[in-house]
Amino acid sequence: TINMRRERVRPSADPQLQQFIEIESQKQRFQQLVHHMTEVCWDKCMDKPGPKLDSRAEMCFVNCVERFIDTSQFILNRLEQTQRSKGSFSETMTD
Repeated sequence: TINMRRERVRPSADPQLQQFIEIESQKQRFQQLVHHMTEVCWDKCMDKPGPKLDSRAEMCFVNCVERFIDTSQFILNRLEQTQRSKGSFSETMTD
């Protein structure tokens, strides 16, 4: 019985589990990207922390975040295209 359970848990034995692991890995990579971009925008835009943002720092953060959103959207669209070429996750889940 124990061996059968191990086989069901192994990613190679369960395509849905394998797909789930891939999606979770993508989420983790995205969270790492958000963390990195937060550091980049902070380092780029924040000269000296104070009680208020000056207009230059505020515009810098806005531009940095907008570029991040544009880049993220591009990456998500690309991942979606890749998933479609492999077969969609939602189709697998409804089987």
